[in-house]
Amino acid sequence: MKGTQSQAITDRQWADATLIWDYHQMGHELRPCDVAIGLGSHDLGVPAYTAELFHRGLFGTVVFSGGPNPSRPEAFPRGEAVHFTEHAVALGVPGSAVLQEPRARNTGQNIAFSREVLARAGVEVRSVMLISMPYMERRAFATCRKVWPEVEVVCASAPMSLDEYSKTVGGEKHVIDNLMGDLQRVMKYPELGFAVEQEVPKGVADAYERLHADGFTSRLLT
Repeated sequence: MKGTQSQAITDRQWADATLIWDYHQMGHELRPCDVAIGLGSHDLGVPAYTAELFHRGLFGTVVFSGGPNPSRPEAFPRGEAVHFTEHAVALGVPGSAVLQEPRARNTGQNIAFSREVLARAGVEVRSVMLISMPYMERRAFATCRKVWPEVEVVCASAPMSLDEYSKTVGGEKHVIDNLMGDLQRVMKYPELGFAVEQEVPKGVADAYERLHADGFTSRLLT
């Protein structure tokens, strides 16, 4: 049994969470893209990994997108795009390679508004790398296919296990709640017109139902 300050996580719950974690990751092969979009979130791992991929030569231009973080506004008081940019520049990304999109409040806006920023800057985009938190890859992919279907999409996130990630962002319960929230959105957003449909394997859907019954619901849509 795994433990947190607020809730003990059983081995079965952790196995279910791992199934969902693996499902969220697209497994795309990293390859050069015209641009990258660093999707706003509460996780500074996103700009850190963006900087790593920039230094590997996978893109020459990056847009950091995001306004105030809705769940942790105190973490980025000047908005996600500003703080992400500062973090990436501190890691050696030249400011001239960065564009900022400071208005977005959700993933659809991250992508749509970044597209507008790139168009205004005269950047031709045929392929885009979406850099996100690890459990956000599939939702980002499905959203981009809906919002910007013309581009080739490569999804990327810092390579780490669920156990490693949970130790960086606040514990197991917090991460499982977020995994559940993103999976619910993957399933629900197509019918709302926000994303394209993604097949959800039965084992993943069953894991979702068990964790839902166990009370991992704080990030679910009401």
